[in-house]
Amino acid sequence: MTDPVLGFYEALAGEYRLLFEDWNASVAYQAKVLQALLSELGVAPGGSVLDCAAGIGTQSIGLAEKGYRVTATDLTRALLEELRKEAAARALEIPARVADVRSLDAATQGHFDAVLAFDNALPHLPTFEDLALAASQMRARLRPGGAFLISVRDYDQLRQERPRLTSERVFDAPAGRRITFQLWDWDPDGAGYALEQLILRERSPGRWETHSSRGRYRAVGREELERALSSAGLRDVRWRPPDATGFYQPILTARAPD
Repeated sequence: MTDPVLGFYEALAGEYRLLFEDWNASVAYQAKVLQALLSELGVAPGGSVLDCAAGIGTQSIGLAEKGYRVTATDLTRALLEELRKEAAARALEIPARVADVRSLDAATQGHFDAVLAFDNALPHLPTFEDLALAASQMRARLRPGGAFLISVRDYDQLRQERPRLTSERVFDAPAGRRITFQLWDWDPDGAGYALEQLILRERSPGRWETHSSRGRYRAVGREELERALSSAGLRDVRWRPPDATGFYQPILTARAPD
């Protein structure tokens, strides 16, 4: 049986850029936000970064362009192929390897100044034990005092609201209008939800093409995330809301012990 996370992203890989109004602009903006945050955490350009949920490179590529030495891993080979193509087009050297965030030691060697997993990657993991294992594997790749960063949705709030539909985004592009949104089907207890990512593309007036990818998230709250990080031996755990960073999701940072 196909891993549901792998199946979700394999189906989405070729369309992933369409989730952004302008993916290249998002790469540049996020790099600016992340550079400021990494610098605050003591990791300046030239430092080593492991992006262990790299996808097509939305964070990896911008950080490499800022001068960071980036290594990328992801569960989905198809996403990493897109990252490799984009890195080559920009003459960037970003080693990219297939790896589950719960078994990073099988694909990476050495230690890094920072390890990150953005875009709500960790809530794909099905249990607390998986989450704690991922945090432990990320921690093991950090040098003493290294920086740990993840971004997640605010599930404490979302579990109360249980929205069925994310706000639609409408983009008027030269190739035609497109609309992106997600449908969410919540578990009865609110512990998680199945999602369907939909991308609608206007091919001609009145004719639309639909792309769909289905996956699942667990609604991981702040207390559980903090507990997973503490169990991995991370310290200085701190939440950073979007209005403080300029990033679209809350960011959780921590450090490895010195």
